[in-house]
Amino acid sequence: MNCKKLFLAGLLILALICLVRAAAANPHTRELLSAFAEEHKILSAGFWFNKESAAAQKSDDSSQSADSEDNIQEGDEAVNTLPPFPSEVIIPEKAVSEPQETPVILPTTIEGGMVVNNNTSYELDLEQLVSEGTSVKLASEGPQVLIIHTHGSEAYTPDITDSYASTDDFRTENPQYSVIRVGDELASCLESYGISVIHDRNIYDYPSYTGSYRRSGEAIEKYLEEYPGISVIFDVHRDAIGDGDVVYKTVAEAGGKPCSQLMLLVGTGENGLEHLYWKENLKFALLLQSAVVSKHPSLARPIALKKERYNQHLSTGSLILEIGSSGNTLSEALNAVRLFADAVAPALTELK
Repeated sequence: MNCKKLFLAGLLILALICLVRAAAANPHTRELLSAFAEEHKILSAGFWFNKESAAAQKSDDSSQSADSEDNIQEGDEAVNTLPPFPSEVIIPEKAVSEPQETPVILPTTIEGGMVVNNNTSYELDLEQLVSEGTSVKLASEGPQVLIIHTHGSEAYTPDITDSYASTDDFRTENPQYSVIRVGDELASCLESYGISVIHDRNIYDYPSYTGSYRRSGEAIEKYLEEYPGISVIFDVHRDAIGDGDVVYKTVAEAGGKPCSQLMLLVGTGENGLEHLYWKENLKFALLLQSAVVSKHPSLARPIALKKERYNQHLSTGSLILEIGSSGNTLSEALNAVRLFADAVAPALTELK
């Protein structure tokens, strides 16, 4: 009889041990049992988490390197932190990304001709300025024209033919799809007329847009110092015309191909910075505008006269040339700059 009792007691003890081990496998039950054991001073006997051994392990790990220490601390945190009960688990809702709205692109033709949009307080006598003519002369030797891009990352609306990886809206570091590609075409066309061109293909507005005119201005000064025969500077940009979610593409009926419009921009010193050449630059712009309008009446928008000087104080014959807008495609801008070059090249060669 005593043997049977001993046997049953042994089975009961084994069963209790199994139950304890099973309970220890559940982190929440383990936490409750640990609290109960501590309160009643019952030893855990290693069936569940042993705090002393963990503390000893952490002390040993503290002697390792700083890089290893970061990893060890992450591991300790994972051991000591119990997962929440299923009812406490918060399942984050999948972030629903808002659909990227494709801007509406609308065509527009801005009537130009021999017109100046005067954004300054200066009074202009266009007839007198045209009759006086330009003082710009092309050198007989060496580089004559400098093409530069203060905002070289400016790009156009991608299409099937010209698709690019953008760094921002209508911007790219890839010169094959930006205004730098338009500058390539302008340089090639002018050179075909025997005009010597330097094309600066550097990007001055990326990664920082701030300070781009200062950086391009420093480059212009170096070119003028090295090549004093440079008398024409085209800072080639593309415009941005929009209103909210609407982006406009400028359209010209010229050359029989899809074509953007273009715009000459002249800076002044009205904002307080010295600019001695702005009238000479305006006369030069009027000469080029006349050459373009006579061949392609809708190609050129009105000349823009601005308060800022845009580095144009560094030389006479210095202009901003806006080819198309962000709503135009690259091919439309290329068609426009070819027509511009074909129109102004004869006028430039007469300045030799």
